[in-house]
Amino acid sequence: MGYGGGLLHSHVQTYPSGSKQQQVTCYHHRDTNNDWIIKKVREAQVENDTEIEFVKHNDVVRLFHAQTSRNLHSHQVGAPVTKSQYEVSCYGNDEVGDRNDYWVVEVVDDLFEKTDHIRSLTTRLRFRHQVLGCYLRAANAILPQWGFKQVEVTCDKKNSPSDSHTHWNVEHHWNDKLPAGGSSHYRTMFLHDFWHLNVAMYTSNNALVPDPDKEDILASHPLQWPILQVGIRICGWDDYAVKYYLLGNPAVWWSGTASLIISILLFAWYLVRRQRHYQDFTQAQWFHTLYVGKLCFIGWDIAFGFDYPSSELKGRQWLSTWNIVD
Repeated sequence: MGYGGGLLHSHVQTYPSGSKQQQVTCYHHRDTNNDWIIKKVREAQVENDTEIEFVKHNDVVRLFHAQTSRNLHSHQVGAPVTKSQYEVSCYGNDEVGDRNDYWVVEVVDDLFEKTDHIRSLTTRLRFRHQVLGCYLRAANAILPQWGFKQVEVTCDKKNSPSDSHTHWNVEHHWNDKLPAGGSSHYRTMFLHDFWHLNVAMYTSNNALVPDPDKEDILASHPLQWPILQVGIRICGWDDYAVKYYLLGNPAVWWSGTASLIISILLFAWYLVRRQRHYQDFTQAQWFHTLYVGKLCFIGWDIAFGFDYPSSELKGRQWLSTWNIVD
């Protein structure tokens, strides 16, 4: 739930160093590799095909990766990027593993009501490693190319309850024994969503950087936009994707850019004349000119500045399947 986080993710590729076990990352797009099955620890594993047991505060669970059948795991090995924290990997399977696969669920709070069991979307929770005492964390550190530039997931030795990068929620949950959740259960506060969405967009926008391993002849630089030197690609370039290429209106962009330059030159001209005691404007007219000029320029600068960084990116027993998002 930290800004710029993502869905808890794993894939068959392994770390090139450290434990060399299966990678665990945060990924921003929907993928079957984001699916995790919540299981009891091995010592408590029993057949239960009838009763529903809800995950509650302080339950000890295994997070079982649905696609690769490995357990979310941590150990005393340094993380690949954030060396001060422990590496998080996927290891073993349903039969093979140890207590390093066990995580304690801690409920932080719920958006609507005080509860000790997990509800999708509205409950914030943390995962504490039962052996090491560290907390599952994703803090926008980007893995190298071998990690597909995805977000690094670590186990943080510090216990910081207010650290949103250790807060998670269940984005998507399904269990055939449970009815679908009604929309009334997921109403949220507008101002909270508005603030969260804008900060998340700003954070994600600033995380977009050019990939040095790829040449993109369609990429554009912000300084090329005001004069329409090139257009702006605003989509992926997959063979099956709908393609969008933004072309500006020359009359609007060229006149807007010209007016910006002219207004700056005029301001400099009148400022020099004012310093030399020429009375081109009354005091009220001068202050009105400054006010309108600053308002228009700051508005243009904010709009252009916010765009600038974006130029250059089922089972049995006691199990339900979750997508877990930071």
